[in-house]
Amino acid sequence: MAKIIILGSSNAIADKDHENAHMVIVGKTRKVLVDSPRNPIFRLKDVGVNFNDITDLVLTHFHPDHASGIPLLLMDMWLRGRENPLNIYGLDHALTRLENLMDAFAWDMWPNFFSVTFNRIPSQKYSPLLSCMDFDIYASEVCHMIPTIGLRVEFKESGKVAAYSCDTEPCNEVLRLAHGVDALIHEASGDFLGHSSSKQAAECATKAEAKKLYLIHYPTGEFWNENLLEDARKHFNGEVELTEDFMELEF
Repeated sequence: MAKIIILGSSNAIADKDHENAHMVIVGKTRKVLVDSPRNPIFRLKDVGVNFNDITDLVLTHFHPDHASGIPLLLMDMWLRGRENPLNIYGLDHALTRLENLMDAFAWDMWPNFFSVTFNRIPSQKYSPLLSCMDFDIYASEVCHMIPTIGLRVEFKESGKVAAYSCDTEPCNEVLRLAHGVDALIHEASGDFLGHSSSKQAAECATKAEAKKLYLIHYPTGEFWNENLLEDARKHFNGEVELTEDFMELEF
């Protein structure tokens, strides 16, 4: 069964029970990691995904709570003997900065390093990102403080569809990505620059005619918003849930 596993659900300020938002899309032939705020190898192990089976990494944007773990992830994969190639996808803004970061670590001097291919996504609407026998993934640039992509995942065997807003203000591109989806995974940091509140996430789900809304990238720990779910449920008639770390969404 294809699924999306939530590896972290918090906004930029994580707590002991909620890692920064990232996830893995699991199919029979491809396993796609979406962002890497810290080294996710042990979280992947906890949900039954071997790090060697990760075929692809999507970097949604180059903010620390989404990208800072990638150098450690790549080094750890190498030190653990990975030989399988890895594809990394993102906008030029993100990948250029990641390449510069890796150059700062002199990764070209790491001997017998596995193959890493950087795939730049065009900054255009509804751009094909990845296609395989399990699913098709599309990306669109959303409205954040720096260039950022949201995702649409179309699962081929079941015909179900999921969308991920990533970090964004309400915008038409999220509505396009989320149109008619079975599950919209939408951020709920709050109503401020580059982000959305749970109310705005719910309004997006309603406009997109999504069947179910999952809130992610929300305030946790001391910053928890008690009205998060209540505000969303007032503006969306479908089912609303908070994502939690290690939650599995089956498609």
